[in-house]
Amino acid sequence: MKIMPNRLDRGFYMFQKEFEDKALEVLRSGWYVLGNEVKSFEEEWAAYTGAGYCVGLASGLDALWMAFRILGIGTGDEVIVQGNTYIASVMGITMNGATPVFVEPDEYYNIDTSRIEEKITERTKAILVVHLYGQASKMDDVVALAKRYNLRLVEDCAQSHGACWQGKMTGTFGDIGCFSFYPSKNLGAFGDGGAIVTNDAKIAEDFRIYRNYGSEKRYYNKVVGANSRLDEIQAGLLRVRLKHLDELAAEKVRIAERYTAELHNPLFELPRVREGASHIWHQYVIRSEKRDAIIDYLNKKDIGTIIHYPIPPHLSEAYQYLGYREGAFPITEKYAKSVLSIPMYNGMTDEEQSIVIRALNKFEG
Repeated sequence: MKIMPNRLDRGFYMFQKEFEDKALEVLRSGWYVLGNEVKSFEEEWAAYTGAGYCVGLASGLDALWMAFRILGIGTGDEVIVQGNTYIASVMGITMNGATPVFVEPDEYYNIDTSRIEEKITERTKAILVVHLYGQASKMDDVVALAKRYNLRLVEDCAQSHGACWQGKMTGTFGDIGCFSFYPSKNLGAFGDGGAIVTNDAKIAEDFRIYRNYGSEKRYYNKVVGANSRLDEIQAGLLRVRLKHLDELAAEKVRIAERYTAELHNPLFELPRVREGASHIWHQYVIRSEKRDAIIDYLNKKDIGTIIHYPIPPHLSEAYQYLGYREGAFPITEKYAKSVLSIPMYNGMTDEEQSIVIRALNKFEG
């Protein structure tokens, strides 16, 4: 039996008729851009997160770079971000001409909040928090720092749909919460899609204008904007999945809990959940100095894995101009060389999980 690291088709088949009915409904409506499906999804996602407003966009990256653009952060400004994030987080900063200032992660793979203050300078204008792999970051510390230094706070929630810190949902702590609805996410579309949430009415309105060529009224352009609109079909399909999001999240929690209870090989380290945080398990990430051997071993057993992420942004070719060399961020680099995401997806069978568990427990290096 071949076990993939992720299976997107399983999530479709769980609610196949609902998805197909909604797709046909939108196709037959004759309205495909910025219609009732987008408006309804924005209202429903805002309500789910507890935010005042939601604006649908074309992707999570658009949400990030537009967030800093709308907040007025650009050339000469610095934005603090964790070093072990996906490169899109950093792109959201640099596409505006601002400079990323990296902070090492903690043992939960999120930003080490005890290391943020030492990186704040007179050029610091914002903190970007990334809730990596689906676990909420330690937000009370970050909120306090943002208030103390009068900094903007943006959250990258691309992997944390529905995760909470002390009962409050990610995306609602700062100025803007940025979401991706890429198909592999817990709230995944059937193509690209994204959104922001905010409690600031003006920020929400600025996003609505900016995403539609900078136009508040058709052919009347207030600013030089972008074409970044969540389309009607994706919004409709997201509304279907959103109705089931709690049960889908609960299923992943059950899978993760079984992994944690039954995996016991000392050659790798299991992920931990911080007290006060909830984890929606976008990925189940183990860590081992023998990662390459584990990958080869599992490949021979037809068990797929993914590395999230093998090259940290500061060492990527795209950011050579920042001048970093290997050793600049040792914890970030250690994680990049040792993390491994094992199979985790909605619709994963007990048998599939048993095969993964038995194989990993028998690994001898």
